[in-house]
Amino acid sequence: AEKVLGYDLLSLCLEGPRAELDRTQHCQPAVFRLPVSLLHLQVLESCVAAAGYSVGEFAALVFAGAMDFAEALYAVKVRAEAMQKASEAVPSGMLSVIGRPEANYKFACLEARRHCELLGIENPVCEISNYLFPDSRVIAGHLQALKFLQENARKYYFTRTKMLPVSGAFHTRLMEPAVEPLAEVLKCTEIQKPMICVYSNVDSKKYVHSKHIQKLLVKQIVSPVLWEQTMHSVYERKQGTEFPYTYEVGPGKQLGAVLKKCNLKAWRQYSHVDVSEDEEVTET
Repeated sequence: AEKVLGYDLLSLCLEGPRAELDRTQHCQPAVFRLPVSLLHLQVLESCVAAAGYSVGEFAALVFAGAMDFAEALYAVKVRAEAMQKASEAVPSGMLSVIGRPEANYKFACLEARRHCELLGIENPVCEISNYLFPDSRVIAGHLQALKFLQENARKYYFTRTKMLPVSGAFHTRLMEPAVEPLAEVLKCTEIQKPMICVYSNVDSKKYVHSKHIQKLLVKQIVSPVLWEQTMHSVYERKQGTEFPYTYEVGPGKQLGAVLKKCNLKAWRQYSHVDVSEDEEVTET
């Protein structure tokens, strides 16, 4: 990883500084690297499917044999640096929202964009960037739009809003400057058909072939992450069929919490693979 990235990722993860690790250009390679370091624990032949959230999709594809680790990490490096640059061009961010059943997220975004236009912002962005679970969305766009939504949360039936600690409006059209750099590097990346099913964030469907993967990984940068829909696709089965064991590999248990909200029966077979514990085992 250090050879590909040009800096000591392990040292940055363990020693910081935190402000540098939080930067998109460093955070994405770190999030990608952690799951991949543990994938030797999994037995590929017994695996039903894989999926990764946002940049985690690259780790899922490496696990499934569709991409080489070093090549995937380099693509993540290019992606992260390009998204960091796009983030710095426009003051933007992401707002986590939990709403009541009657909440109309798209209408709220429309009014937030109109508010920005009144402030003199041309072509304002405010849109759903992540579908997490029923009644939970992440909305991304111009900071003024997100502030408007927070101030008018009750009007739109939002019960909780929280700004996420990220530098930009990921998975929106504000990331368009990052599309071409990733597209160029993926043209030179060898991509195989996955040995197991891997689901795309863009349409919540299985990847079909290498060109399909290349196309959707690029499109993912400016498209909402359909994670809730992906969970329904992964766990769809005939009534009476047992659910598979599910392992979340990487930092935190956020995806397990989301799975519990999307499919309680599937969540009962869920486990989290602890990163720090496994690293200790690996070193001995």
